[in-house]
Amino acid sequence: MHANAPHTLGLHVSPPAFPRRRERLRRRSAAPVRAARATSAAPQRETDPRKRVVITGMGLASVFGNEVDAFYDRLLAGESGVGTIDRFDPGSFPTRFAGQIRGFSSEGYIDGKNDRRLDDCIRYCILSGKKALQSAGLGTGSDAHGKLDVGKAGVLVGTGMGGLTAFSDAIQNLTEKGYKRISPFFIPYSITNMGSALLAMDVGFMGPNYSISTACATSNFCFYAAANHIRRGDADIIVAGGTEAAILPIGLGGFVACRALSQRNDDPVTASRPWDTGRDGFVMGEGAGVLVMESLEHAMKRGAPIIAEYLGGAVNCDAYHLTDPRSDGMGVSSCITKSLQDAGVAPEEVNYINAHATSTLAGDLAEVRAIKQVFRNTSEIKINSTKSMIGHCLGAAGGLEAIATIKSITTGWVHPTINQFNPEPEVNFDTVANEKKQHEVNVAISNSFGFGGHNSVVVFAPFKL
Repeated sequence: MHANAPHTLGLHVSPPAFPRRRERLRRRSAAPVRAARATSAAPQRETDPRKRVVITGMGLASVFGNEVDAFYDRLLAGESGVGTIDRFDPGSFPTRFAGQIRGFSSEGYIDGKNDRRLDDCIRYCILSGKKALQSAGLGTGSDAHGKLDVGKAGVLVGTGMGGLTAFSDAIQNLTEKGYKRISPFFIPYSITNMGSALLAMDVGFMGPNYSISTACATSNFCFYAAANHIRRGDADIIVAGGTEAAILPIGLGGFVACRALSQRNDDPVTASRPWDTGRDGFVMGEGAGVLVMESLEHAMKRGAPIIAEYLGGAVNCDAYHLTDPRSDGMGVSSCITKSLQDAGVAPEEVNYINAHATSTLAGDLAEVRAIKQVFRNTSEIKINSTKSMIGHCLGAAGGLEAIATIKSITTGWVHPTINQFNPEPEVNFDTVANEKKQHEVNVAISNSFGFGGHNSVVVFAPFKL
């Protein structure tokens, strides 16, 4: 900068008094500064057992049933849960199929009277949460449950759409019969926080309790928030995840109006085909996926079964478009990078990605471009899409996919991405096309992105003391 040259802020800056001495000092100090920067940039995983977060239980409601092992076995088999909708007559819709849950039973988990009243979104949440606690050795009435500090036990289960059946039924009663026929349960059962609230009432947890609604990124946002509560010492244990039940006329019609859904009515099983050149939109799904997240210190004190470790996560926003992702993948790539920083993990350590991969034209490739920006060498990475088999479960997608990710860690097998017929040339990853593969997972990430540009990434790994 020349003497008295204008500064960018309108100031006038004088030249340095001793430029030669300054240059000598700069050269002399450059090497140690670079070394210090390299040392400070080296990833460091959390070591404090009060801040390390482990997974001690899992529970779900899915198109493949309510048992975690059976769910993953059917994913490994490459089975599709997609079929023609029979919950209502979809004949007038251009899309007439989904990953619909059939024969759902909450017997033993929700009493009959409440079971008949509750919206499915809440039923899926309560069942999944209680099953997750059972698998963590904390079933209601157990000795371990009775010893919990309930003031430091929380519930954080979100939903993208809330109690859509309760809402739809109330609107129908209002328009057809008048306001006096609106159920008094309409408001409580349609608002998004009620799943977390009712689950906490059933199990007596009085710690942090709320819901997050960030569309299809909801579950990962909940995991991220729950882990941060534990790391700060707000809670010892939190039941976290997502739930969704939107396969009804207003839900289907809404996504049809967005032009987001596949219309492959002649062959629903092959409709969800992420990264395939023939993809024509996503397939709706439903269910719930819930994890029991716990500080390592608390888990070890009570002798909990530790399944895997949550290393870290990140959330951010594209700030770009109502429904479309950034084509350059910048928001997603920065979210992945921040999640690895939070986890204390180098990109080279990651060798499995459970992708968001919804089977949409823009979204699939935007995610791939983002992944390539972070991972320069993808030759050792397996990347797959759970949605190819169960459809897109919206706010519950990340919960179910986290369970699939953790099962890949514990079993040593990654499930296939089915319906891979003509892959996009840009997708030069191992997408585990059509057949499961044996794979020892070192570090895994699970991606979830939502309308509004909400991005979320969570990082899991095998637990090592």
